Amino acid sequence: MTAGVAVGTGVSSDAASVGGSELHYLTAGTGRPLVLLHGGIIDAATLSWGTLIDPLADHAHVHAVDMLGYGESDLPEGPLSMQRHVDAVGQFIDELGLDDPLLAGISLGGGVAVGTALAYPDRVGGIVPIDAFALGSELASGLLTWVLAKVQVTNHLSVALTARSRRFARASLASLAHDSATIAEETVDRLMAEARRPKAGKAFRKFRASEVTRQGYRTDYSDRVADLDVPAHFVHGADDDLLPPSWSRRAAARTPDADLTVLDDCGHLATLEKPNPVHDIVRSML
Repeated sequence: MTAGVAVGTGVSSDAASVGGSELHYLTAGTGRPLVLLHGGIIDAATLSWGTLIDPLADHAHVHAVDMLGYGESDLPEGPLSMQRHVDAVGQFIDELGLDDPLLAGISLGGGVAVGTALAYPDRVGGIVPIDAFALGSELASGLLTWVLAKVQVTNHLSVALTARSRRFARASLASLAHDSATIAEETVDRLMAEARRPKAGKAFRKFRASEVTRQGYRTDYSDRVADLDVPAHFVHGADDDLLPPSWSRRAAARTPDADLTVLDDCGHLATLEKPNPVHDIVRSML
């Protein structure tokens, strides 16, 4: 594990070979397999899930994955689409021989959890999509999102500032939260550590180039969730300004076996802003 971002005394680090790339993950606990998936931009298992790995390991065999290009995982050559992330997680489940795993993911990871359950229904036992991407096609900032996907210099600058400026790093997290006071200093440390990796931001830029079109996000599972045949519990921050809570409400209404929790006073960072409710929801699905 990266220095300065320890996530618990019982947590160990490992890697699996997936499609020619090494996929890094943190593991702890025993019981039903639980696969935790983080978000995009600058993220990793230690950032989105660091405070929850140990508590969840009391109830499950946790596998907190650094998705392709994030954290300590390899950044593969070529485009990095939603489907490529989905296939990598499906292959990860097969590689480790996980039986009936529950997938819980936030933002990008929430969309990947939905996509994996749709693409590999016999390998997934349930999902908890949190503030999930890919449940709608409307661009977060309209046409500006498409422009930024084409002109990537702003992301390069943002990553550089996050790596160097604690004030900027905290402000970046605060912009996604309902209440900046919920952002712990340890979380800022973890974000800055990820931003200092040589490949920081590259996976997100490749993903954005693949998934953002002028007409909207390329991958949208909102019309396909009716085909989900595993239990799902959708979670969304009521004050999420990045991806609207209406996406999760619509998905839950269309999914055959689904629950929905909308967290009051919570933005886009539910695992960081409301860790106790998220813990309880994930635990209830195990």
